[in-house]
Amino acid sequence: MAKRGYHHGDLRRALLDAALKLIEEKGPSGFTLSEAAKQAGVTPAAVYRHFEGREDLIAEAALQGFEIFSDLMDYAFESGQPSALASFEATGRAYLAFAKKYPGHYIAMFESGISINRSPELAHAASRANTVLERAAAVLSEHIPPDRRPPAAMFSAHIWAMSHGVVELYARGAAGRRSPFPPEELLEAGIGIYLRGLGLVPPDG
Repeated sequence: MAKRGYHHGDLRRALLDAALKLIEEKGPSGFTLSEAAKQAGVTPAAVYRHFEGREDLIAEAALQGFEIFSDLMDYAFESGQPSALASFEATGRAYLAFAKKYPGHYIAMFESGISINRSPELAHAASRANTVLERAAAVLSEHIPPDRRPPAAMFSAHIWAMSHGVVELYARGAAGRRSPFPPEELLEAGIGIYLRGLGLVPPDG
């Protein structure tokens, strides 16, 4: 039986919250719209007043996730100032923190198969998150002469991939994949080795 008293925005939010829980428990393809409706306490017909189908609902979860993720990355970058290295490392830690705190959003964003170009809003939100890391990379490399400076987009993409790998292998509690080190330390060490290899930070004394 449908719950009474839902306002338009409340029902949409309830359906999204239900989907996020189901995504975390069953994966993005492991639930139906009817299950999301039941979880939210509404009739299946109510879902279609807000979402065209399951992919539309997952895309909304991804959009919300990228918006939260971008805010966290931006905050992490600013919190590390005035040190460019501290800001860059903070964005890596923010990636891990986001994946742990918002697993449903993380899966919708990166593991659902939903294209970030599904809507202009989703593309913009995803681009904003990437821009924060590229900005951190650009600031970090300012001391290197332009002719020897690696493209910020290149090494920010490498750090993004490294962060994603640490999350997938060690930070999400996958069975049989336990690192001898905390994921945060593993990522920080990897970032340090990578940046020293590019000449972006001096070697340890």
